[in-house]
Parts: sequence; C-alpha cells; structure tokens
Amino acid sequence: MTHFPQSNVNQRSPRVQLFGSVTAAVMAEGGQRARAKIQTISITGGLLQLQHELSSGDFVEIAFHTRSGAIRGMAEMLLPTRKFQSACLQPFRFIALGDDDHRKLRMALDSALDRSFLDPVSEQLRMPSGF
Repeated sequence: MTHFPQSNVNQRSPRVQLFGSVTAAVMAEGGQRARAKIQTISITGGLLQLQHELSSGDFVEIAFHTRSGAIRGMAEMLLPTRKFQSACLQPFRFIALGDDDHRKLRMALDSALDRSFLDPVSEQLRMPSGF
C-alpha cells in the first residue's frame, strides 16, 4: 500500500536537521537527474541544496540512504527559499511513499529525534572526575 503524507495544519511534523550530511538522487519527469544534499527532512518532505533550482510544481523521484535502509519516494518541488551563486535551497513535499519506504523513513526520523533528545542528557550524566 502506498502512503500519501498529509500535512496537518494544526501540528507541524518534526524536522531533523541533516546539514547536507545525506546525499540524494533527484530524478525529474523528463529523465533529468540531479544530486542534492538534504538539509532538513520530515515525514512530509524536506529541504534540498541543489546546484540548479527545479521548477516549482515539478514532480520528481527522490532517493537517499539512511541507517534504516534506502528510501525512494515521489515528491513535488516547491518554490526555492534561497538562491546562492553556486546553489539553491529548495523545499519539497512527499506525495507518495511505498509501505517499506514510509516505515524506513519513520524509523530513521524516530532514531534521529531520540538521539537529539537524549544527547544533552547523556552529557549531564557523565561521571565527575575522580570516580
């Protein structure tokens, strides 16, 4: 069964900041391919750093790897938020994810959110010197 992620206007999906540490392959409808760096990801979409912007409204396939496995989904490109001389930041919205892809993305996001939540606590729980 395919998942069609829906945005909830009352509650925003939790975002995970990746700061370009994950590379994604982007395939447009016309067969054009681009490489991107994922800046932010959520269960409903994310933010890509691309060398050249894609047209707003373009439907693309996005594929990337996580610790939970490879994820592939269909997405709609939105208006770029920032343009630089050699790159741009452009958000996307997932429009369809297969069952396995949805499960792997959810697992990867949950794991990343747990780590970011627990990291400050683990810093406080370090043993004082002398123990």
